[in-house]
Amino acid sequence: MKIGMMSFAHMHAYSYADSVMKLPNVELFGIYDDNVERGKKAAEMYKTDYFDNQDSFLAAEMDAVIICSENNRHKEMVVKAARAKKHILCEKPIATTVEDAEEMISVCEEEAVLLQTAFPVRFSAPILQLKNMIDDGELGDIVAFRTTNRGQNPGGWFIDEDQSGGGAVLDHTVHMVDIMRWYLGEEVKEVHAIVDSYFHSIDIDDAGILTMEFENGVIASHDASWSRFSEYPMWGDVTIEVIGTQKTVKADAFKEHFRLFASERRSLSHVFYGNDMDYGLIKDFVDCVEKKREPSITGRDGLKALEVALAAYESSRLKKSVNL
Repeated sequence: MKIGMMSFAHMHAYSYADSVMKLPNVELFGIYDDNVERGKKAAEMYKTDYFDNQDSFLAAEMDAVIICSENNRHKEMVVKAARAKKHILCEKPIATTVEDAEEMISVCEEEAVLLQTAFPVRFSAPILQLKNMIDDGELGDIVAFRTTNRGQNPGGWFIDEDQSGGGAVLDHTVHMVDIMRWYLGEEVKEVHAIVDSYFHSIDIDDAGILTMEFENGVIASHDASWSRFSEYPMWGDVTIEVIGTQKTVKADAFKEHFRLFASERRSLSHVFYGNDMDYGLIKDFVDCVEKKREPSITGRDGLKALEVALAAYESSRLKKSVNL
């Protein structure tokens, strides 16, 4: 199978490309990036061809593409890739507006190509273990969730609203909304949020607190932020606490680490040794393409998570709950 990369604007592109290189039955066909310096450097790193023209890239013979562009370019690239009959893995958030996400899903259905949303947290071993416990009935009925996704400010285009579509709340809400939907099999019906910039002098949100209610009455809270400073021992956290009628269980996607002390700027580091969730995502995507099965994480999954994040901004602006 031949897979191409479209843009290395998002840092996840590197771990996704690393994962492609690990699969014996997959070839990293080439890299398209309109940033010539970045694209050429990536192509040299992965010993593949660089393309500076998107149409020429998509006209080449390959099976699928992985899109890691700025958020506001997801729609353009997904639609063009679908028209070129390429299967697609698109970085989250799937789009910056609900209308764009709906069009992307529609075009992919029309062209009969797969559209998978990049939510690698589903492939974290602790997150998967908790999912199995829920499915086996160990927790009883789920009553509530508490979730967090707190990391460092990525800077660059992430803090330019025209390109990102939103700050920390958009960046760090969609992952955990997806996990909660996956665990529960229900949709969020109401969102209340407070969103602002608390940790940095930037013109975009760097933190938000969300409370949600699902259609079956389950309640949830989510703490999304870019609150971790550069010297923090690790990038951040991705946690979920599931409160059931029989058990309460908490999982942390980055808890599997050892502590490293050194005489450096960061004296303490948490070195992760758990399973590679990005590799799990890429391996699953390749399996979907090979077996022509529906993606494990669909475009609609990306859309539903996006709806909640955008509702959080609306709720904060209106200072009241928003119904979905």
